[in-house]
Amino acid sequence: QVQLQESGPGLMKPSQTLSLTCTVSGGSITTNRYFWSWIRQPPGKGLEWMGAIAYSGSTYYSPSLKSRTSISRDTSKNQFTLQLSSVSPEDTAVYYCARHSTIEPYDYWGQGTQVTVSS
Repeated sequence: QVQLQESGPGLMKPSQTLSLTCTVSGGSITTNRYFWSWIRQPPGKGLEWMGAIAYSGSTYYSPSLKSRTSISRDTSKNQFTLQLSSVSPEDTAVYYCARHSTIEPYDYWGQGTQVTVSS
């Protein structure tokens, strides 16, 4: 059973850089075919895909967030990390990490972590 767990600060101030980590257990982030995504949901809105890191280490980003987003990984800890720079109140959302493969939709999700950006 694969499990994902997000961790990071719950409260941010505008202009700061958000850093969230997803710790994966029950499966390796380097296993062939799997992609590891960050997805967020602002209050009252739908899910927004932010970006992903593949089993190979390749990264993919939403065009709308690409200039502010970076995803990296630590294979020794089986973790991947999201960094979002220059946050504003519009970045307030529940942030999720999730897994999908080249042939299957999202099958495992973290429980989500609330991030609030406020001065």
